[in-house]
Amino acid sequence: MKKLKITQIKSIIDRPERQKRTIKALGLGRPNYTKIHKDTPQIRGMIRKVIHLIKVEEINEE
Repeated sequence: MKKLKITQIKSIIDRPERQKRTIKALGLGRPNYTKIHKDTPQIRGMIRKVIHLIKVEEINEE
C-alpha cells in the first residue's frame, strides 16, 4: 500500500479555523513537522483543503 509523507511548509497563523483544524487532524502543527499517513480518500480530501500549506510526497512500500 502506498503511503504519503506530508510536511507542513507554511504557518497556520491568520488562516481560517477550518484549515487550522484540518492541519491538526493531519497530525501537523508547525512548519517543518512531518507525518506519514496511508493513502486513503479521506487523507487525500484533507490534503486538497490545505495543499497551499503543505508538501506531499508518495512513498512506495515494498
